[in-house]
Amino acid sequence: MLFKEKVKDRMIPIHHYASVSKDASLREAVLSLRKSYCELEAGMCTEAGPRTVLVLDDRGRLAGILDFRSFLKTLIPEIAGGLSEKLAAIGVSMTFAQAGASDQDEGNLGFWARVLKNAETRVSEVMLKVRGTIDAEACLMDALKEIFRNKITVLPVYEGDNLVGVLRDTDLFLAVADILEHQG
Repeated sequence: MLFKEKVKDRMIPIHHYASVSKDASLREAVLSLRKSYCELEAGMCTEAGPRTVLVLDDRGRLAGILDFRSFLKTLIPEIAGGLSEKLAAIGVSMTFAQAGASDQDEGNLGFWARVLKNAETRVSEVMLKVRGTIDAEACLMDALKEIFRNKITVLPVYEGDNLVGVLRDTDLFLAVADILEHQG
């Protein structure tokens, strides 16, 4: 039951979760996440795992989190911000754009080239701040409250000072679905 189950009963153990050091490149982080996120079936990648990567400091402690949105905003920055930010993100200065000389700067880099260039960005430059954690012995209702209060989708799980897993909003959804399945 949602009120009696503990976080440790539903969390993903840390050894099954994607993680990188904060000195890693986004390329490394993306590939780490893809490996844990995808289950290759019949040549197709289907969702099977985490949608975030944990970023660890040099002592193995949680320093931040990267989600799909932070990856995409950095790898393809023209999707975020106003016109000047979009132009700057793809290397087009306002001066070049106004002068019609955008062919003289990085604005002509194609999609692939921009992604490859931005993939060298260090994880520490773009990682998200950790906004909530929970103890492995806490009940799922407390975890649900923490996720909604902090507007997050993943909640790092600790036993004392040790990071032992991650509880996702999808894990909580599946707990609710299990209740409904067994009541009907």
